[in-house]
Amino acid sequence: MANTVISPVQPQKPWKATKLELLPTVLILLGTVVATYVFVAVTPMKGKLAYAFIFFVFGTSAISIRNWVKLGRAAAKDALASSIAFTGAAIVFLPVISILWTTIYKGIPGLHWTLFTQSMFTASYSDPVSKGGLLHALVGTLYLIFISIIVSVPMGILTALYLTEIKGRGSKFIQFVVQAMSGVPSVVAGLFIFAALIVSTPIKASAIAGAFALSILMIPTVTRTAQEVLLLVPNDLREAGQALGATQWRTVATIVVPAARNGLITATILGVARIAGETAPLLFTIGGSDNLNWNPFKDYQGALPFYVWKGLLLGTPESIQRAWTGILVLLTLVLILFVLARTLGGRRMKK
Repeated sequence: MANTVISPVQPQKPWKATKLELLPTVLILLGTVVATYVFVAVTPMKGKLAYAFIFFVFGTSAISIRNWVKLGRAAAKDALASSIAFTGAAIVFLPVISILWTTIYKGIPGLHWTLFTQSMFTASYSDPVSKGGLLHALVGTLYLIFISIIVSVPMGILTALYLTEIKGRGSKFIQFVVQAMSGVPSVVAGLFIFAALIVSTPIKASAIAGAFALSILMIPTVTRTAQEVLLLVPNDLREAGQALGATQWRTVATIVVPAARNGLITATILGVARIAGETAPLLFTIGGSDNLNWNPFKDYQGALPFYVWKGLLLGTPESIQRAWTGILVLLTLVLILFVLARTLGGRRMKK
């Protein structure tokens, strides 16, 4: 019996990604661009929106037809769905990118060293941009954000814990109130603090009054986000803690809350983003001083949204430049707080 030699079988990798055919893709792209230009030129459809729409229709049709001929009907449907998904993502992100680019482009010319060392107490918004600064507004915004966090975050997280863990008799009513507060216009929060505190109590217009108004807007955002995060914690963790003999509050404090820590930090960030640019409540509560005030409990206070509002309201080229620069500083401040919160939240807890 002759010995037979069996050659090894090379393993197949059906999951390996196929190489992208560059030349046909480039030809389809160039053909789509030319067809779009010709179509817009010979038809009444004009403008950037027409170019974008026709490019989407021609490009999607070309790719779908090519996939249908080469790979079949299923591939054509996949190409159509992918094209619609990518177009939707572009529609969502393009306005955001446009806003960021416009803010950076128009805000950078107003940046200078004295911007962060001087206030507008001895300068006018119509003066050259190099004169005066927004130190008073930056300090006021930091006061407003940190006081609002101190007031809103514990209250929002405790409310979320009550709604998800305790589920007492008042949970339905509290849930209704939280949902109703989410739709409260920001100006109503300012008017409420003005009527309830500034007019009726010794508390006058100051950073603390503005922070109370912003807290009304921040609490429902923190509560609802924290509630969704806590619901994602597996019930097995709660049952395991109680099976080991821990009480409910100890299980929540030592197991549930640490497991949802990153999500609770995200809830705080969303709450800060909700209030950072609010102007309407501050018109009634902080006074809008152009002088630097280090005391958040007394006297008028400035804020970056108020600084931007005053610059746009005056309407001169110098004041508008100050407003754009103030917007840029505000966006940068929120970004710094976001990165700082994510960095601190990403650290592992020490055992």
